[in-house]
Amino acid sequence: MRKASDLISKQLPISTNAAVLQKVTPDNAHVIVSLTKQRAYLMTGDEIAIDSPISSGKRGHTTPNGSFTVLEKDKDHHSSLYGDYKDSQGRTVRGGVSAHIDAAPSGTHFVGASMKWFMRLTGEGVGMHVGILPGYPASHGCIRMPEQGAAQFYSHVKVGTPVRVDP
Repeated sequence: MRKASDLISKQLPISTNAAVLQKVTPDNAHVIVSLTKQRAYLMTGDEIAIDSPISSGKRGHTTPNGSFTVLEKDKDHHSSLYGDYKDSQGRTVRGGVSAHIDAAPSGTHFVGASMKWFMRLTGEGVGMHVGILPGYPASHGCIRMPEQGAAQFYSHVKVGTPVRVDP
């Protein structure tokens, strides 16, 4: 059985083409996501400005493919569905929960998982944001990115930017 660390080491790091990135504006940017390659590309025309590793949705929570637009941007977003139950001291009592499935232990409250640099793609909550990249699809449908990639994509797109997610 392969270890997650083996998969992680095989995923190429983020790469930026500075000359192309200088030409990217929120008005001419578009994004292409390849679920097969586990990569996201910030583009202008047919030129790649940023090529970033991602982790998309796992089996049972697959990332939808098709054409989307950025519906919302929120640099400090928190999930309303996935997160942790914490006590009054802020200590995690039960982590990695779904607020719609897992009951809150007595004396706890729900704290949504951080989804920094969030760019919403669907009304159901799928978006692009900072997250763990194990080297394979592992999210609940969102497109996780490294912090540097998510911040750069976020700063170069606007609400309305086209995003194509390919299988």
